[in-house]
Amino acid sequence: MFLLFISETALSRIPGLSAAGANVELLPYTAPADADMLFYDRPKVSSGLPFDPFGHPSPAIVTRAALLEAGFPAAVVRVGSSVAPQSPHETISESIGGDTRFERAVPEYKKIAAAAAALAEKLDKNVKRVVLAESVPGGTTTALLVLRALGYAGTVSSAGPENPLSLKESIWADSSKRLGISVGGMKGRGLETAAEIGDPMQVAVAAYAAALPEDVEITLAGGTQMMAVAALLRDMGVKRSLLVATTKYVHIDPTSCLEEYAEKIGVNWYAAPLDFSASRFPGLAGYEKGFIKEGVGAGGAVWYAQQLGVSMERIQSRTEALYEKMLNEG
Repeated sequence: MFLLFISETALSRIPGLSAAGANVELLPYTAPADADMLFYDRPKVSSGLPFDPFGHPSPAIVTRAALLEAGFPAAVVRVGSSVAPQSPHETISESIGGDTRFERAVPEYKKIAAAAAALAEKLDKNVKRVVLAESVPGGTTTALLVLRALGYAGTVSSAGPENPLSLKESIWADSSKRLGISVGGMKGRGLETAAEIGDPMQVAVAAYAAALPEDVEITLAGGTQMMAVAALLRDMGVKRSLLVATTKYVHIDPTSCLEEYAEKIGVNWYAAPLDFSASRFPGLAGYEKGFIKEGVGAGGAVWYAQQLGVSMERIQSRTEALYEKMLNEG
């Protein structure tokens, strides 16, 4: 089962922070458009194409390609987004995450956690593998904040070749000052860490994963954003095996600290060996230059498809076909 949790935060509206936030008015449509892409060849929630400001397609196109080739079941959970997708979905919360520099990130975190846990308890007893994915504009920043608060002093990746690390560091400085903490200052506080300094997706995914039966295999589909969720789970006392699945683009990004986080948190990791260097489409070839990198569970969807016997060649070929269709239909 593949579950995509979509969210939104006030932090993502800070100029220069999120590649998805070049047009602030369109920002609330980013995650819902990604959700639509699990079910349709293009978003229905907005008329625009799911491209970044430089013309590179959302990684949702890779996720959809893997889904179509493998045929695994998928669902969407809306947790803290101001706009609902047009695709089928379950709504836990419509309240977006707060600006952690000035306010608590997720005031209703207990309600969200309870709803997410209840959703996990409804999972079909025959399902023994769950891939949990995310779409949260600006989510690498909230990941950095949670990781720092839990004692992990590394950096995080970004959706573009120019990582605004200085801006992310200033947000950490302001947020930690508000709380009166330093690195590791919220160890042992579990979900309250995400409630203060994270985002709604982190709360929901961590609560959902923690509530799953022990015989269900869990893959957290995302780069440093899911490393933050893994860190939350460990802080909550969850000792079960976890796999964080991402793409090679996050793995080779020196700012992601992927292997370092995995070792310190105590999780396994996988990096999907996507390669669009020979693509005839500049939008996809740009992935090789550091654009996009990850999102919408792209790496985890590739991992899932491979477990079901689908080759990388099939996934990449379907991605190319979906992208060409999208361009042709304008």
